[in-house]
Amino acid sequence: MGGSTGGKTYIVEHLEEELGPWSNLEYIAIAKESHLAGAKFCLSSLPPAFKVPEALSAVPSFVAERRGVEEIYASDKSRVCLLDPAAEKDLSPEDGTTFDAFLFGGILGDDPPRDRTSELRKKGFEGRRLGPKQMTTDTAVRVTRMVVEGKTPLLEIPYLDFPELKFSECESTQMPFRYVKGEDGQPIMPQGMLDLIKKDADKAIDDLF
Repeated sequence: MGGSTGGKTYIVEHLEEELGPWSNLEYIAIAKESHLAGAKFCLSSLPPAFKVPEALSAVPSFVAERRGVEEIYASDKSRVCLLDPAAEKDLSPEDGTTFDAFLFGGILGDDPPRDRTSELRKKGFEGRRLGPKQMTTDTAVRVTRMVVEGKTPLLEIPYLDFPELKFSECESTQMPFRYVKGEDGQPIMPQGMLDLIKKDADKAIDDLF
């Protein structure tokens, strides 16, 4: 996974044994888009009990890694960029030449939640920001790729903030995230995500009765 291949590596730390349906769809989207871009997508720090879904392992660019990122890049931490909301610098196209791997820590489902990003920050990975608004994991990877591989500055990417998803005349859900705007003017989301959100919205309404 060194820099010699030319393609970038996008790494998401996944420390939970389970893979929820939401993350599953996000990871498949990241893997497929990475593959098309000639990049790798790696899930690192996977617990021994974690089972990689077939739809994910079927994507050639996908790498399942039990080791943590500190171990994978022990010899050259400086090639890894941590996407960190608390970083002082925003991600820029030049970072594509500085870094080979881009690391997304995320907040895990522990109670209280462990902020994996701050743990990785303390381990000395250099950080970059993706702007002020919270993004889904697949959006964060997509934006990073557009900046470092597509050489599009952060501020020139077309965004949709907190879009309202309409399912019918009287049914809609507002998403609390920033998305990339697709050519059709809609937020770019993983395949199957709209159905999942609709199902969740229905379920939440059903819980009231």
